[in-house]
Amino acid sequence: MNDTNAEFDVIVVGSGGGGMLAAIRADDLGLSALVLEKSDLYGGTTSTSGGALWIPLNGQVPDDYDDAYTYLKAAVGDTSTDGKVRAYLESGKDMVRFINEKTSVRYHVSHGYADYYQELPGAVPQGRAMEPVPFNGALLGEEFQRLRPTHPAATVMGIGVTIPESNAMATKKPGWIWTTLKVIGRYALDLPWRFRTRRDRRLCLGSALIGGLRHTMIRRNIPLWLDCPMESLVVDRGRIIGVMARKDGRTVTLRARRGVILAAGGFERNQQMRDQYLPQPSLAEWSCTPKGHNTGDGIRAAAAIGAKLGHMSMTWGAPTVRAPKVEQGAQAVFAERGAGGCIVVNRQGRRFVNESISYDRFQEAMYAEHTRNGGAIPAWFVFDAKFRKTSPLGPLLPSNAMPDSRVPKEWFGDFVFKANTLEELARQMGVDPAGLADSVGRNNQYADTGVDLDFHRGENAYDTYWAVHGVAPNPCLVSIDTAPYYGMKMTPGDTGTKGGPVTTDDGQAVDEAGAPIPGLYAIGNCSAAVLGRAYAGAGCTIGPGMVFAFRAVNHIAGS
Repeated sequence: MNDTNAEFDVIVVGSGGGGMLAAIRADDLGLSALVLEKSDLYGGTTSTSGGALWIPLNGQVPDDYDDAYTYLKAAVGDTSTDGKVRAYLESGKDMVRFINEKTSVRYHVSHGYADYYQELPGAVPQGRAMEPVPFNGALLGEEFQRLRPTHPAATVMGIGVTIPESNAMATKKPGWIWTTLKVIGRYALDLPWRFRTRRDRRLCLGSALIGGLRHTMIRRNIPLWLDCPMESLVVDRGRIIGVMARKDGRTVTLRARRGVILAAGGFERNQQMRDQYLPQPSLAEWSCTPKGHNTGDGIRAAAAIGAKLGHMSMTWGAPTVRAPKVEQGAQAVFAERGAGGCIVVNRQGRRFVNESISYDRFQEAMYAEHTRNGGAIPAWFVFDAKFRKTSPLGPLLPSNAMPDSRVPKEWFGDFVFKANTLEELARQMGVDPAGLADSVGRNNQYADTGVDLDFHRGENAYDTYWAVHGVAPNPCLVSIDTAPYYGMKMTPGDTGTKGGPVTTDDGQAVDEAGAPIPGLYAIGNCSAAVLGRAYAGAGCTIGPGMVFAFRAVNHIAGS
């Protein structure tokens, strides 16, 4: 095909989960589709993620529409519309059914994973978070090497694991040793694949989702162009009719007969946009998304043709830690905060939040506390030798696998600190010693009683999901009393931004007057988050992106 003036019914910009699903859905409805990806690897942030989808009323477990609606409305508040909430609830099940029946991906409920806001009416202790079944990457052939790798934090030393496997090992559930041996043994004995590459072909989490979607695209002959960044949108008499893109060192015009779908991620890796829109301080290096990507290309292209932007000050927040000279950069601290035997303090040495709450609210608490007293950015994750022995923390593996003698010397005194006394640890971190001693003392008292009188840690199903099994009376509360003591610098990072073009209930971008822009759609982090401030449960980033990708293509086909 001469690609100088190629034409397709639908052009999708971005090869994450939402973008690939849009192309597959378009093909299913008889529309030709092209996916553009600016990097040399496909999968975007989705591929590096946990791959979960938060889908109420998913059809696999009992759920109630009124409960789900009540919960989601309480979670979004005034940051989304009633129409978008209902659209999400009404289309989620259909989207999951489409994935399971028409693609190589299979999703099932991740049992035990609770909604994040357990205190809100309509929350459930499990049943709405879904995860992909592992996918055999060998089926991708040569495309396996072009799949963006999973973030190391989502693996066990590079070995793929599912959410239940990871949870069993982290929380020491009965049988966790056998689970660990099976995971490692399967990887080691996967011959002759081990002689070809160290990379695991058992794709889990986000890689399973992307691998399965890419396999579907290959089977359907849906084109994916790598190293092909979009430069601008093409407008004709108010309608978006295509894109200008850079391919093989030259600019090409690609025409879209029915619509362009922007699915190119957020702007978290664009420091200028972070300075312009996000709460401060805010550094691109704190984000745990792939470096050099998600620079707001699609958002700026939409704004240039008059699209209205919204939610530009919001992120998918997560606390992150960043070791020097580590290639992958910052790592989000998702599960580690669930275990007892650790606290997080500000510069005054004081706790300021329930450490086990969802990562988005933890990051928000860091900013709120920093606004109050200027001392929570960075915050300090404090733990003792007991925690260090068995619990990972970002790139710092447990000491039974990575003793201090094997920790890179440049890590100590930079982002991790070690001392034989709490007073000396506080001095090294620049934290008030008296405040830290008092906070640790209170934590140890709460460990005895099982009740956190300050922040109620460990009192709901979400708090305890990542806590060590069998610890009584409260698995989120364990004494910090065994030297040496450690502290790790923690920053308010993210897994992406939430701002972008404001859209209709079907994903159409709108102009400043609120009127739909013909031919232009935006989904996922390349749009104003359809559920606003809400991070309702695991998979509430990818879930809405894929549901509204599904709705957008349905709208294109019917328009």
